[in-house]
Amino acid sequence: MTAPDPVRAGRALGGAAAAVLVLEGIATLFVPRGIAQSGPGLTGPRLAFLLALAAVLILAAGLQRRPQGLVVGTVLQVPLLLTGLLNSVMWIVGGAFVLIWLYLLHVRKDLLGSPFAHPAAPPPDRPDA
Repeated sequence: MTAPDPVRAGRALGGAAAAVLVLEGIATLFVPRGIAQSGPGLTGPRLAFLLALAAVLILAAGLQRRPQGLVVGTVLQVPLLLTGLLNSVMWIVGGAFVLIWLYLLHVRKDLLGSPFAHPAAPPPDRPDA
């Protein structure tokens, strides 16, 4: 199945991907609170990693209009999932976000024919042709 208007569908799916990345960044900002209360606690490198990951996830949301934005968002799913090494609850939260991301890629493939291709604008209708 392909979308009747692939450009519009591509924009809508890009907006959904951007929203998921922003939510991932916000969820990552909650991790330091959980780490501070368990195990060795919140160290400087752990805090720096989490703050950098949150910032990169939110910045990657702005890249979703560009062709490489979807690839960047897909690559960022790996460090998000690996935050489970810092706090075990993040295996569940990160796993849920990864599943949502994979679902978006699947819907994109169904509507646009490829999960990473950006649709080209259709040629204008020519009444004389």
